[in-house]
Amino acid sequence: MTDLHAAAKRCLDATDPVEKLRLTQAAWDALQSGALQPDANSPAPERISAPGRPARPHLVPQRQVPHRGLGTAEGRAALVHAVAHIEFNAINLAWDAVYRYRGMPSDYYRDWASCANDEARHFAMLARRLAELGHAYGDFDAHNGLWEMAEKTAHRDTARMALVPRVLEARGLDVTPGMIERLRGVGDESTIAILEVILREEVAHVAAGTRWFKWCCERDGVDPRETFLDLVRDYMGRNLRGPFNRPARLQAGFDEMELDHLTALALS
Repeated sequence: MTDLHAAAKRCLDATDPVEKLRLTQAAWDALQSGALQPDANSPAPERISAPGRPARPHLVPQRQVPHRGLGTAEGRAALVHAVAHIEFNAINLAWDAVYRYRGMPSDYYRDWASCANDEARHFAMLARRLAELGHAYGDFDAHNGLWEMAEKTAHRDTARMALVPRVLEARGLDVTPGMIERLRGVGDESTIAILEVILREEVAHVAAGTRWFKWCCERDGVDPRETFLDLVRDYMGRNLRGPFNRPARLQAGFDEMELDHLTALALS
């Protein structure tokens, strides 16, 4: 196989996490070596549907996902599972960005394939930590919010770049420092070490979203700040949540004015 879009689809469709991670690593290695390239003759992307995922975890509305304290191994496992579920979704989101949007610069495809490979590595670290805590991916209920936004934005690359990496995935930049502090309070240094890696690397992933969102805006001749805020209002409504991790978001390409506007929207 030499078609990057087809390889991305194989990764996206894989239901077994171990197989998805194996295919992701292989696709990233092949892209780096030049064996995979975006193919202008690749069949048009199929209508978006549920990605490949195992039968478990059971998906429930976000408000039904229980919140557990971190004072027990079960509570810490539930937190690790929640982050693992986000990372598993992020693998699919990155590969869908490669598969779905055609005619983009080669650096776009390299950025999102690299993100997929990072997310797969993050998931593997979290899966190992879950096993140390006596659990496995699928043992706790989870929600489908990230993929639901992927479905809503499938028709428009500008909206996808704005809302998935720069809003939903960027939320990890906001909440992970608090998770780390809570885990420090219960002495869980093993989980902290993993979350610190993820937090550091997720800045680059959100930055990729910023980079390609701005590229889309320049292509379309629209103002990126106004367009971003309009998309947030249209798609998020009153569901935007703060506060925001300004230092991390500034590293990821946000500007102070954007963050001021986001703060006002979250408080409205």
